[in-house]
Amino acid sequence: MSLNDRAFIRYSRQIMLPEVGELGQQRLMNASVAIVGLGGLGQLCAQYLSAAGIGRLILIDDDKVEQSNLPRQLLFSHDDCGQYKAEVARDRLVGKGTGDNSQVSAFGQIAAKVVRLELHNAESLLSDVDLVLDCSDNFATRQHINAACVALSTPNVVAAAAHFAGQLMAFDQSKSPDSGCYHCLFPAELRVSESCSTIGILGPMVGTMASMQALLAIKLLLGLPGLGLLHRFDGLTGEMRKFTLRRDPKCSVCAAIKELNEEVYATHDETTCSSALGEIDE
Repeated sequence: MSLNDRAFIRYSRQIMLPEVGELGQQRLMNASVAIVGLGGLGQLCAQYLSAAGIGRLILIDDDKVEQSNLPRQLLFSHDDCGQYKAEVARDRLVGKGTGDNSQVSAFGQIAAKVVRLELHNAESLLSDVDLVLDCSDNFATRQHINAACVALSTPNVVAAAAHFAGQLMAFDQSKSPDSGCYHCLFPAELRVSESCSTIGILGPMVGTMASMQALLAIKLLLGLPGLGLLHRFDGLTGEMRKFTLRRDPKCSVCAAIKELNEEVYATHDETTCSSALGEIDE
């Protein structure tokens, strides 16, 4: 997609950045990104990426809007309850929504896929994109996304938020193979007693992590650094800690892709898993 006068004016503040420039903006406008999960993280990432001029967004989610979503999923309104999140988000971002929440995607194409991403369909859903944003809310889906991204050599930006804790990381087997994959860090065998539905969360906490996830995604599309680190954010203290990621040589996903077999994934306690972390990078 070329950068015409209208696009140049719209994205002028981004283009002024030396890390972006006209070539970088063209790169964004030619990019294709899949967002899995249109909840607290995904709906905000979709807004930021659409506004930044990403050329093609694919919104993947089979969930419907509920009243309990509204305090932190600001793209949706009370009138949207009972409707599919992916379709509502698409309509809002292309200017078909109603009310103050309606937005306009001036240059990009936005598609909604009302389907649950599973192991059997993950690769087909993610096969035609330059980058994946994992905004899902359960461990099984994260493992399916990771396996597909490893098999497709597609960069995967993962964020999570619960209580006052947030995590952000990105994996790319083609550019940073030594950093491993999500399964290296959080093996599927680990378990937890809590899930996203049983842990409280504040809207600004989700918004903080979503903004960081969208920023990291844009940086990677522009070819800027951002791989190989796990960021952990404490919303109570405002502290951000960074850890170096490294591959697990025995990982059944990225160390031996051909040996992947379908398995039942269980939830786990992410705070106890440190075997794939290097020294703290302050």
